[in-house]
Amino acid sequence: MSTDSRRRGPGRTKGERRPAADLEEAWEGLTREIQGCRRCPLGSTRTQAVVYRGSLTPRVVFVGEAPGAAEDRAGIPFVGRSGRRLDAAIARIGLTARDFGVLNVLKCRPPGNRFDRAAARTCRPFLDRQLDLLRAPILVTLGASALRAVDPSAPAMLAASGHPRVLGRRSLFPLIHPAAALRSRRLAERWSHDVDALRAWLPRADKLL
Repeated sequence: MSTDSRRRGPGRTKGERRPAADLEEAWEGLTREIQGCRRCPLGSTRTQAVVYRGSLTPRVVFVGEAPGAAEDRAGIPFVGRSGRRLDAAIARIGLTARDFGVLNVLKCRPPGNRFDRAAARTCRPFLDRQLDLLRAPILVTLGASALRAVDPSAPAMLAASGHPRVLGRRSLFPLIHPAAALRSRRLAERWSHDVDALRAWLPRADKLL
């Protein structure tokens, strides 16, 4: 994971930047907490917790819903079919490795891949602490459950997807989940359209912050 202490992403001032060593130490401590967590039943059914992949100084953080089977085995978010679709979109948008990170609301795979709202409430402090440390000015939610967790006031998924929103001191750009794009041609076309909308919007996003 990149911790380029020379770069200050959009929305960060020199006074707000956490020294690289302090950031790494805080992140490693939080990662150990997540990996050791047994606060809800998912802690006893997972293979391993799925924490994060990407830069520690990202411009954009993609927020998914929950790990799947491939992620549970690897301990890394979005490494299965949905992950390949997401990575293709990230490349299409033009983000470099140090520009983005990927995480989930839930840190453990729920049985049957059904999003567990009770577990999400237990995981919420971890999500908040991750976002606080990463300080990304732009969040991109993936799927309805991620959107609901990050912005409960947002419209329904299909109405919100592809349209930027203001979220406090951050900008939010909702997308449908990449897994949805694998299920039907209509949703694949919607995914492609909204990814293009994100690509077009990103150069203007800094002016909104």
